[in-house]
Amino acid sequence: MIHPQSRRRRALLAVAGGVAAAALTLAGCSSSPTETDTPDEPVELRMTVWTADETQLGLFQDIADAYVAANPDLVSGVTFESIPFEDYTTTLTTQLAGGNAPDMGWILESYAPEFVQSGALVDLAPTLEETDGYAYDDLLESSLALWQQDDSLFAYPFSNSPFAMFVNTDQLSAAGQDDPAGLVASGDWTFDAARDMSAAAAEESGKQGLVVRDFEYQAWENLATVWNGWGAAPWSDDGTQCTLADQDMVDAMTWIHNATFDDDAMPQPGTTADFFAGDAAMTITQISRASSLDDSFEWDLVPMPAGPAGQQNVIGQAGIGVFANAEHPTIAADFLAHFTNPENAEKLATYFPPPRESLLNSETLASANPNLSEDQLQAVVVDGIQDAVTKPTHANFAKLQDTVRSELDAMWSADADVESVLDDTCDAIAPLLEG
Repeated sequence: MIHPQSRRRRALLAVAGGVAAAALTLAGCSSSPTETDTPDEPVELRMTVWTADETQLGLFQDIADAYVAANPDLVSGVTFESIPFEDYTTTLTTQLAGGNAPDMGWILESYAPEFVQSGALVDLAPTLEETDGYAYDDLLESSLALWQQDDSLFAYPFSNSPFAMFVNTDQLSAAGQDDPAGLVASGDWTFDAARDMSAAAAEESGKQGLVVRDFEYQAWENLATVWNGWGAAPWSDDGTQCTLADQDMVDAMTWIHNATFDDDAMPQPGTTADFFAGDAAMTITQISRASSLDDSFEWDLVPMPAGPAGQQNVIGQAGIGVFANAEHPTIAADFLAHFTNPENAEKLATYFPPPRESLLNSETLASANPNLSEDQLQAVVVDGIQDAVTKPTHANFAKLQDTVRSELDAMWSADADVESVLDDTCDAIAPLLEG
């Protein structure tokens, strides 16, 4: 709901003091400028994003234009700045450190603790709670946890996308394999079953088997979609102890290594395979990728398989935060309340599963995702968000990510000693966890 102007001005003035008090200690960043009043003339807002999808950007702009039209004395326009995903966090932190902070930006879940603890973000809770029609209580508490500190909320988790398995049923059928949906129904859908079926399909088709999308032997954190089935984790819950060398992780990584080099069920290093182009039998990814599908082959979407520790749902999460050292943080927070209100959250659900309980039902999601059935959405999204874990996060994630990636390079050869590589990785990251 868009408020009357007088109410908006009172709200902006009321939260200005809170923004002025926000500290910014993200490495290299300058102190936050203060905003004690609404501007003398309309301002231009800027939000950084990592999508370059023209349809998504068009939707963002439509939502923003409605805000601008209703608030011409506050905002002259909103710009969405697309930064390539692989460069996103580095570019964003460079902007923050260089005095060129955007007003708002997307934040990947892996870096949430660093941004939340740094003081780089404005507390959004007062603005969202006080915005008419926002329905703050509709936000799932579990979805907010990563972005909270005490009673403050430092980003709105706009995307809560469970990982699932897309399967090419044409390739599986040609290889004489079972229907994964049937295995889900019978309780026999396991990683071992997925491995065996993928290997058989790859042998028959001459293509690839199971692809962990975006892993590419670089983004090791995406393997969390697999190792969670073993109950494994890279470090302890408090982030102080390395657990990569624990037996459950050794077992999970050994499974991945064997599936790659012994079973020919997963692509080896240097092999690129796009499931959505028909290059693989299965892929682990998020439902937003369904928009890449066409009618070139028959496919299905099923929940993640079970491992020795059972079936575990994993979500990728992204938040939108307002930066404390931006030029207009109070106005940006008010725009964010508009951008994520119930009406606009339903529009955004076309691409990003929302954190709103009222919208997390198969009927609503199906209307926003025409490529997916209500049954698929219920099993994968509605049920998948419940009790899900996020990909690895840590307050020192940037350094940990690079160090782990470098150490794991030794694992991606046929004769690698998995346990030894993981021991060495723990030795390498121990100082980063302690500090």
